Amino acid sequence: MTTRADESYALLQEVAAVAGFPATGAQPIRLAENDLWRLPAQVVVRIARAGQEDAAAREVAVARWLAENQVPAVRPLLIDQPVHGRGRAATFWDLLPPHRHGTECELAPLLRQLHDLPKPAFPVGKLDPFVRVAERLAATWSVNSDDRRWLLRRLEVLRSRWRDLPSGLPECVIHGDAWGGNCAVTDSGALLMDFERTSVGPPEWDLTSTAVAYDTFGSLSRNRYDRYCELYGHDVMAWQGYRTLRGIRELRLVTFALQVADRAADARDEASYRIDCIRGRRGPRPWGWTAVG
Repeated sequence: MTTRADESYALLQEVAAVAGFPATGAQPIRLAENDLWRLPAQVVVRIARAGQEDAAAREVAVARWLAENQVPAVRPLLIDQPVHGRGRAATFWDLLPPHRHGTECELAPLLRQLHDLPKPAFPVGKLDPFVRVAERLAATWSVNSDDRRWLLRRLEVLRSRWRDLPSGLPECVIHGDAWGGNCAVTDSGALLMDFERTSVGPPEWDLTSTAVAYDTFGSLSRNRYDRYCELYGHDVMAWQGYRTLRGIRELRLVTFALQVADRAADARDEASYRIDCIRGRRGPRPWGWTAVG
């Protein structure tokens, strides 16, 4: 029987050959929505899910733009890319040396650098904070009908509030998924990675990721959160629009947990707990959510 890894490796062989690299000896880094492989040539291949050809091209363009502006980030190879195969797009990147995830305080200065840049000449697209939320709610079977209806109503309320956000910091290019896992720290320092969600939008969206770690998850102390704000130069929680962005982040995190729960039974309790929290059944924040997936 052909496995998921077998299918991904067959595609890797195809796109690597087009780019001029042998795939023999390649090792999987992660096979999920996007497949990541490490080639013996010290190259990382990122194979996007189907239908994400434009996003893959934008990731490469953003990374090259960051390099031009001296923002520390992962670097794409200087080849013609993305490479396409079987309806999917593959991009090729320099392999990082040994590294770890960044802390919020290592991430903050990088976000400040990114947000201070003028918008690039190429199109980056506008932030859609609701991408895939409705699709996840429609597809999941790890939720009862009453909770599904409530979550869909919550989605519409948040869509309305998003359209009427109060004024805040000037719009700019944002990372879109600004958490420690997308900040790598090597012996040479911290750098940004994973530009799948990079777009033009309110910088508060990036800042809300860390605020939610403190406010919703309870995984970040007040002192560490205050230090993050000091290093970036702004506290998003003091902004009137914060509660809307927090609500959108929380709904995204609920639907992601449901997506994981559909394939992993050990995530179902956490998904149900998250629903109970945002429905007001578990008292005030922080709720102590634990990671899934």
